[in-house]
Amino acid sequence: MRLFQVDAFADRVFAGNPAAVCLLGGPAGTRWMQSVAGEMNLSETAFVEPQAAGYGLRWFTPVAEVGLCGHATLASAHVLGRDKTSFATLSGVLTATAAEDGWYTLDFPTAPLSPMAAPPWLAGVLGAEIVSVHHTGPNTDDLLVEVADEATVRGLRPDLSALATRENRGVIVTAVAADPAGGHDFVSRFFGAAAGVGEDPVTGSAHTALTPFWSARIGRTSLTGYQASRRGGFVRVALAGDRTHLTGKAVTVIDGELLA
Repeated sequence: MRLFQVDAFADRVFAGNPAAVCLLGGPAGTRWMQSVAGEMNLSETAFVEPQAAGYGLRWFTPVAEVGLCGHATLASAHVLGRDKTSFATLSGVLTATAAEDGWYTLDFPTAPLSPMAAPPWLAGVLGAEIVSVHHTGPNTDDLLVEVADEATVRGLRPDLSALATRENRGVIVTAVAADPAGGHDFVSRFFGAAAGVGEDPVTGSAHTALTPFWSARIGRTSLTGYQASRRGGFVRVALAGDRTHLTGKAVTVIDGELLA
């Protein structure tokens, strides 16, 4: 069966977030899909199954299935190459719409945000002072952590071993952009050690929480986020009530055949 590797939320190779996309001919077993994801050893591998009304889509990290993934959905839409694609997922029906200029817009559920006190371990594990903390859910189950400024986000060196012992899927760390004219409105990083992903390069699902968070503070529904990982990537976002639109590009790096 066909297997691709795609750099998502990127307009060139070796940028953005790499995802594997496996095109299935029919239903596949969970254990087998998890084994393939472990073999690919990327933050997510997507499995796309043709169905009567679109496609089924599941996502796996090297160690676990996840309920929502943005970059592997973008990668899957890019591989399929349709004007509009509908995916049946654990987070409901998601759509991806292609534009003529190569951009894809994903229609995802907006993550509800619940303010909470910072867990006593969090500041020490991140190595930074915390401004606010929100829990995101139910599809993501992350902690959204606001820190003082962009420099703090970029300079983080968290204890990933300690994060791997926590129950939440991951920790999103964010701050407003240092320069409003710099091409992005806010900056973030995502650490998903508990799900087998130390630092995710560009996390679409995290932006379903970042979008309502920063929309309320900045006062606009259309924003641009920059995820400041080593590879880095921009995500255009738009808040539409209980839905969030995520827009980005993708580039195919590998087109091959899975023999297992």
